[in-house]
Amino acid sequence: MARKSKAEIIRIFIAILLVCIAVFIASVTVGRDIYNGTGDGGLLSFAIVNACGYLFFLFMPVEIAFVYYLSGDVNIFALNAVAIGTALFSQAIDYAIGLGVSNRFIDNLIGRRRYEKAEANIEKYGNLTIIVFNALPLSSPVISLAAGMLRLNIRNTLICTVIGLLIKYTALTLIF
Repeated sequence: MARKSKAEIIRIFIAILLVCIAVFIASVTVGRDIYNGTGDGGLLSFAIVNACGYLFFLFMPVEIAFVYYLSGDVNIFALNAVAIGTALFSQAIDYAIGLGVSNRFIDNLIGRRRYEKAEANIEKYGNLTIIVFNALPLSSPVISLAAGMLRLNIRNTLICTVIGLLIKYTALTLIF
């Protein structure tokens, strides 16, 4: 077995740390509500999970959390507003990080290949990529990060993000 380079070891450590953070956040919010048998523990737990799940460096099942709270005793319109608002807030942060962080840092955090794939999709399909990645359970936070790194127009990026999120959460609400 080949020795791992220092960069690979650091990347593995960061990945493990981020998974632990995601598990902790989910455990003290949605996990607590599930354990207590309530889906109506308030929108705060959902807002925390959703906001964290849309940060590019934390991977959390935000769509599953949405469906779980949808089946609870919450106002559907409020849940949708919180879902879209927190997702938009977090993706704006992802965009800002993309503007300000070096390529080397991003390479170490998410990997060059993953970033280049997002960049290629944006360059090939433009704003449609942002809409589709937000409408489907794909890695839309990485797309927002790449949009920031490519210095795409923030207004257009956020408008396309909202359109995609509206499609996703409307569909989930109607299906479940």
